[in-house]
Amino acid sequence: MKQAAKTLIFLQENNLDDMEILDEAAQKAKDDYNGNQNRIKAIGSRLTEIENLQRHIGAYSKTKDIYKEYRRFKKEAKPKVYEKFYADNKSAIQRCREAKKFFDELNLKKLPTIKMLQTEYATLSAERKKLYSGQGAARTYMQEILMARQNVRQLLNYRGDITNQKNIDKGGR
Repeated sequence: MKQAAKTLIFLQENNLDDMEILDEAAQKAKDDYNGNQNRIKAIGSRLTEIENLQRHIGAYSKTKDIYKEYRRFKKEAKPKVYEKFYADNKSAIQRCREAKKFFDELNLKKLPTIKMLQTEYATLSAERKKLYSGQGAARTYMQEILMARQNVRQLLNYRGDITNQKNIDKGGR
């Protein structure tokens, strides 16, 4: 009875006085929550990409001159000079190669500037923070409306369409 009373209060507070409206509102709450979750994941992925890109751009910027020199020595120098230069700069040459490989995998024709990446990173971080701040309330509302819909269906022995009934019988939301 307490649960039925809570459900009734919830339905009245949210003006959900029709089963169709309740179903639509429940689906919308679920879709909104899942959409926000997907956007948060997409932002997280892009932030990781930006971090990797910044790291590789930094490595490339620091090592590109050494790599150019290495390539020049490889073509012109005697083997001993070339080998010594490579031994002395092996780490920088490898970092430059890794960065170039990373850029090639992304099919970058022109490298973005660090400033552009920092701006995009800040914008996405702010958006993600805003989405996170609303996720708790959205999840709570979604859970409440889904529970209210389930309670109404049980109380009224409402069948709805066959698909919805199967989901309820399995305990799905």
